[in-house]
Amino acid sequence: TITTDFLIIGSGIAGLSAALELAPFGHVTIITKASIRESATEWAQGGIAAAMNKKDTPSLHLQDTLIAGAHLCDKNAVRILVKEGPQCVNELIKLGAQFDQTNKGYDYTKEAAHSQRRILHARDETGKEIKKTLGNAILSKKNIHFHPHTMASSLILNTLNECTGAHVITNNTQQLIQAKATLIATGGCGQVFSKTTNPAIATGDGTAIAYNIGCTLQDMEFIQFHPTTLTMGDKKPISIFLISEAVRGEGAILRNISGEQFMHHYHPDAELAPRDIVARSIYLENQKTKNHIFLDLSPIKHIAKKRFPNIYNRCLDAGIDITRDFIPISPAAHYCMGGIKTNLVGETSIPRLFAAGEVASLGIHGANRLASNSLLDGLVFGKRAATQMATLSPLTESLPKTSLSPKTATPPEIKTRILGIKQTIRSTMWRQVSIIRHNTPLTDTLNTLNALNWILELSPIEPELIEVQHILINAMIITKAAYNRKESRGAHYRSDFSETNPNYQKHLVFSK
Repeated sequence: TITTDFLIIGSGIAGLSAALELAPFGHVTIITKASIRESATEWAQGGIAAAMNKKDTPSLHLQDTLIAGAHLCDKNAVRILVKEGPQCVNELIKLGAQFDQTNKGYDYTKEAAHSQRRILHARDETGKEIKKTLGNAILSKKNIHFHPHTMASSLILNTLNECTGAHVITNNTQQLIQAKATLIATGGCGQVFSKTTNPAIATGDGTAIAYNIGCTLQDMEFIQFHPTTLTMGDKKPISIFLISEAVRGEGAILRNISGEQFMHHYHPDAELAPRDIVARSIYLENQKTKNHIFLDLSPIKHIAKKRFPNIYNRCLDAGIDITRDFIPISPAAHYCMGGIKTNLVGETSIPRLFAAGEVASLGIHGANRLASNSLLDGLVFGKRAATQMATLSPLTESLPKTSLSPKTATPPEIKTRILGIKQTIRSTMWRQVSIIRHNTPLTDTLNTLNALNWILELSPIEPELIEVQHILINAMIITKAAYNRKESRGAHYRSDFSETNPNYQKHLVFSK
């Protein structure tokens, strides 16, 4: 057993910002399933949105976020985000974050559904710059300890129904980490879908372990599909690689197989329409032409290589020179607006258990996240959760509520079967529960997933099999929520209920 004051599960922007805030108040233990570097934060390209430009205001940022959220945002949560955001970003800059500048100051860019240029960026590797900055600050804190390659398999409840830590697995050995406060900051669940921009570790672990002890989840039907990821058509792609929305913000254009611009047929803001509309438009145009869709950077070829060096090099590896060639693109699952329901200081429905970042859901993003609000969300609400965690008194009761089922090694033939089922779940979710949904495929998917419930009855010690259990739990809740929301709103689109229904201007919640 490891005893600590504060346990943080996850090493992205929310977890690291919380750790820094907690450092003066006790020992902080951070566990992460892979290496310390690997998280969605590391992969974030576009930037971080904050109303710091002289022409911008928090109220304009608030308005843009509410509009993008399709009348499902919590206004108080958004108000906190846009008001506290600039201060948090300035603190990040004081820690050493290097954002791009011109001779007039910071080089703010614009992305879809923003009315102002408010996106701070570090070339096209903003997340990497932020994570490096937070990581370097944490290295100077002797009471913050990292445990890489350590997976949280379940959370622990005491007899008072408080969360007192987690059971973790490292090197196929189980350990218990006991803490007076636990923060889930595990990011999203993009790996539920076969096409995703998320890293391999984004298997919905945080939502699954929270759900398993009775936490409330909300808004799980709202999955944002990023409109533009590099695809090689029928050839096997080098990977699902995101082409930042900032590319279109700077002036790149979407074209169909005939070389025609088409976005103006779907939305007056064309390339800068909200993400859900762009992703759906690409999907429909692809269905119409039965062929590829492309991103044309020729209008910005003079800045493309310098402004987007990571994208330039990755595309070059695929044989595409973005200064002269069209980039073949397609949408992919990118961000989950839903997650563990929390209040404005990160508290979940279980005492002493907190959540922040993409894994949490407090209504900031509504039905459709405004571009580049995700890093700001993790920064602001990771800090707010930590501030609340620091106020908690020590545990008075540590006895576990129930005994834990022993974890066992899985026979090779069962292991192979379960890993095969993982691919079935992911491909089914992409085909039937992705950009455009309908009653019949949703019903079929629920039947398919329900038939796999036997997987949840196992107690494997292998992290890769626990991930399959977590993917299955997330897939079931996403599909149930998509089935139950009989309307179209934001990122959730039903072809059989294509209009927004005011009766559904509410959050759908699930608990075990």
